[in-house]
Amino acid sequence: MKLQISHDTVYDYSPAVETAQHMLYLTPLDSSTQQLLYHRIELDPQPANIRVIKDVYGNSRSFFSLQVAHLQLRVQAISLVLTQPSHLPASTISWEAARERFRYSASASFDAANEFVFASPMVPRQGEFAQYARASFAAGVSLLEAAIDLMHRIHREFSYESQSTEVNTPALHALNQRKGVCQDFAHIFVACLRSLGLAARYVSGYLLTLPAPGTVKLRGSDASHAWASVYIPDLPQGERWIHLDPTNDRAGWHSPGEDYVLLAEGRDFSDVSPMRGVIHGGASHVLTVGVTVEPWQATGLTQTQDQGPFQSQSQAGISSQGQSQSQSQE
Repeated sequence: MKLQISHDTVYDYSPAVETAQHMLYLTPLDSSTQQLLYHRIELDPQPANIRVIKDVYGNSRSFFSLQVAHLQLRVQAISLVLTQPSHLPASTISWEAARERFRYSASASFDAANEFVFASPMVPRQGEFAQYARASFAAGVSLLEAAIDLMHRIHREFSYESQSTEVNTPALHALNQRKGVCQDFAHIFVACLRSLGLAARYVSGYLLTLPAPGTVKLRGSDASHAWASVYIPDLPQGERWIHLDPTNDRAGWHSPGEDYVLLAEGRDFSDVSPMRGVIHGGASHVLTVGVTVEPWQATGLTQTQDQGPFQSQSQAGISSQGQSQSQSQE
């Protein structure tokens, strides 16, 4: 499936920002199962340069700084991605046997997945998560079967409510209130796996959505998305991360489905926030985000696209010196 994505971000500041440094995770992954055919980032004001590097997890991140005063910052990331159908492989390894693979041994060979067993800034390892997960992880059950059942339960037992949490809401709070958004559900899923001694990652990206019958899809009406992946050690090398989306109850090998686009993978949201930065000035700001994901059309991709309708969030009363910013996922 060929998908085009426009991710538009606008910060309106009051008073003006004097200087700023920003980091973006807005470049989709380019791999054997997802091809990045086209990508560009447009900025206003324009920085002197943009530096793009790979982080430790293989994600593309872009850095830029602004040394001119500005009342508004506009960022538009436009991408064309070719995705592939996804499936669930056969796996029989029990979750207990998989957990043993991560126990320390002086003679064990290095496995990069070990890093995703430990707690991270937004995903603690706590007994409450292990207790919730136990209903899915009975003795002897395969890791894949247990993870899928946990995904089903989170989808069934939690309510999706867009205003119920914030970007920094602790995963344990979302677990206790049984509601949140995709970021919360992904954090809860990852915390459950890690609290049992298993490896799990946080994944950010996009999902193609279709308008209701008889309606027209509005530009900017989508949002960035988040889900999780679990490490299954008995699968072939390079195919061991299985993706699970508790928000939509979907799972697959390299993604939950052909209509998903992967942006970045990390320990939790703090590793892959679409946009974050530090500014001097701008005591208050309004953040406006618009995302459009749609099947590719042969015309208009290389032209500047309309910003379209946006979703606004207002934040005020923040310190004007060294203020940090981060864009959430819904």
